[in-house]
Amino acid sequence: MITYKNLYSSLCSLENLKLAFKKARRGKTKKWYVIEFESKLEINLTELKTELEAQTYKPKPLKRFIIRDPKTRIIYASAFRDRVIHHAICNLIEPIFEKIFIYDTYANRKKKGVHAALKRFDRFKRKVSVNGRLAMHAKNNNMVVGYALKADIKHYFETVDHEILLKILRKKIADKKVLYLTKIILDNHEMKFKGKGMPLGNLTSQFFANVYLNELDYFIKHILKAKYYVRYVDDFVILHISKEKLLLYKWLIGNFLKSLKLELHPEKTKVVPLYSGVNLLGFRVFYYYKLLKKSNIKNFERKFNFYKLSSDGIIKNLDGWFGYAMHGNTYKFIRKIRSINEIIKIWLVECESQLDY
Repeated sequence: MITYKNLYSSLCSLENLKLAFKKARRGKTKKWYVIEFESKLEINLTELKTELEAQTYKPKPLKRFIIRDPKTRIIYASAFRDRVIHHAICNLIEPIFEKIFIYDTYANRKKKGVHAALKRFDRFKRKVSVNGRLAMHAKNNNMVVGYALKADIKHYFETVDHEILLKILRKKIADKKVLYLTKIILDNHEMKFKGKGMPLGNLTSQFFANVYLNELDYFIKHILKAKYYVRYVDDFVILHISKEKLLLYKWLIGNFLKSLKLELHPEKTKVVPLYSGVNLLGFRVFYYYKLLKKSNIKNFERKFNFYKLSSDGIIKNLDGWFGYAMHGNTYKFIRKIRSINEIIKIWLVECESQLDY
């Protein structure tokens, strides 16, 4: 296996740090902390370079806040200078691991995402049921054709083991300084248990989440030889014609995850027939159509009480929901979003005209 040495000097280079800064500021150019950092860009980047080379760099404490979306989550925000470092690390090591990731993992990767994962699931669903011919009238005739093992890892981000992650990274990264910097970033987190967990919100956490579960991907694809497998972060699904085969997979995967100090979520991991619908990435996916989960629609209604939203965020959030809802059979819901969008645009124009006076 090829390992990569002497990466640290490239990581610390001004060229890499400038690229990292450009990526970190994307979509945030009007934020005060970006404007402040950019006002002294050369000084700030040179300071980071010096700290990295001397190995005196220490990240600032994370800012903690809670969101309810609708599930309660604790999100952590890094200082902007630390986000630059996160991008600098990922610039170097992400391309190395991207080469060994399997095709069917869809989170936080270029040309992937929710839409691609749902399309892939639809393709696998057709293959398992022989292009739908065997699935036709399955429910009415009590002829179940095709099952899905829908699985979720319990408290995934809270239970990632740092030593195991660093061991996985060492398979490809032989530069001790890069690994030491990685450990510093992993340790900059309020941990329930020492040496465990990654903060939701960090770019590095998103990337390391894929690195860690790449071990699971290889087990499922190369040891279990599962053909129809899709993963999005810790949410994954396997399709098969046989319910018994999927129940066996569930048991074997549960045992394998112990080696990563992880476990399947007991309530969210189950084998279901395709005709009854599969909960996947915010949708309930049936054989011929997919619907938004009721909890997501309620979340939309809660979010877009625009008396609680700032005018700057209304249109942006509506556009995001519109793009998301288009992945399903949600004509009425999309029409509702469009109506709200038009009303808010008119309202914002009227507000601006009043301010002109």
